[in-house]
Amino acid sequence: MMNLNRRQFVGAMGSLGAGSLIAGFPSIVLGAAKARVVIVGGGFGGATVARYLRMSAPDVEVTLIERNEKYVACPFSNEVLSGEREIASLTYDYKAHTARGTHVVHDEVTAIDPVKKMVSTKGGKRIAYDRLVVAPGIAFDWTATEGASPELEKTMPHAWKAGENTLLLRKQLEAMKDGGVAIVTVPRRPYRCPPGPYERAAQMALYFKHHKPRSKVLILDDGETIAKQALFEEAWAKLYPGMITWMSGKNGGKILRIDQKKRLLDTELGDQTGDVISFIPAQKAGDIAIATGLTDKSGWCPVDAMTLESTIHKSIHVIGDASSAGAMPKSANSAVSQARVVADAIVAALSGKPAPMPYYTNTCYSLVAPDYGFSIVGIYQPEGGKIAAVMGGGGLSPTRAPAYVRKAEAEYGYSWLKNVTAEAFL
Repeated sequence: MMNLNRRQFVGAMGSLGAGSLIAGFPSIVLGAAKARVVIVGGGFGGATVARYLRMSAPDVEVTLIERNEKYVACPFSNEVLSGEREIASLTYDYKAHTARGTHVVHDEVTAIDPVKKMVSTKGGKRIAYDRLVVAPGIAFDWTATEGASPELEKTMPHAWKAGENTLLLRKQLEAMKDGGVAIVTVPRRPYRCPPGPYERAAQMALYFKHHKPRSKVLILDDGETIAKQALFEEAWAKLYPGMITWMSGKNGGKILRIDQKKRLLDTELGDQTGDVISFIPAQKAGDIAIATGLTDKSGWCPVDAMTLESTIHKSIHVIGDASSAGAMPKSANSAVSQARVVADAIVAALSGKPAPMPYYTNTCYSLVAPDYGFSIVGIYQPEGGKIAAVMGGGGLSPTRAPAYVRKAEAEYGYSWLKNVTAEAFL
């Protein structure tokens, strides 16, 4: 493996910007017809692939299939719970993609035939492809916890797919009495956005601090550690002293059973109940990935580290949360980074060229208050057939930093959100 420090990596990415590796292949055809790329899923990953394919390979026919006409981004949606953000600020349409020449189809994919290279939709469409990108995000594994079911979305909103469920959770917090308890559950690993539940607890506490100061937040965690643990614990103690309690799996945080009628969460150390419960279920790859046979026993989609092509079905690339992308976490930034790599890999493959060496990145900001943020950065490369972290290539915000550093990181986080959503949707 070629080792890169952060400065070398930034230089490499500057000279090999998205699409630059395939700029030498301006016209790609298969026989007498244009090459056809179909993208299933219009979240951060799918939308970004569409953008770069149109920019870098205008002769490729690109079709983006997304069930919803508007997409609600998850990053920083926890701020809706504290009242610091409106859901409209995270809502995007696909007009920019249509303007660039992408065929945007708002329909639900019901089947994928990897042999005939055909996608079928609920609306009766059959769309052929030469290369397929599957970016379906997550599905919830309700069977992982006894007593859990999709009905919990209505009473214990997960808000793990931003939108109406986020607004429902916000309404429940507003209706909660002062002095009540809000519970946030953390599922088994891996799941979308590892720091998200702990950021959620902070945003709930922020709301309580201003409106219901006698209220508490309890985190019931299936795991034993917290993403960015020292930073979260420092922030909770400084901003919300005595308001947030975290219970690890061994200390009573693992939920064994749910009684929906009694609103009880049964743990090894007894029952827990809250005035508001945000139950975040265990997760797996999106339903269409499972139905197509793209997943293995882990519930996620194994992919080639160089191209993110499925190791089960050829000519299908799986990106974003649904993929088993080695050391990369399941995040919006990971999905965008993977999308850039896949755009290059697809155009190289359609041109009969080898895939360029990929470089993957992830940046994750956590906002625990409007002027208090911190982050983690990771850089990744193929190694031994896996996507591995580049040693010394990433970094984590320091603990015990002065207030101006936390404020600056919060501002950087808001800038990151503006840039990553623009790259995907504008």
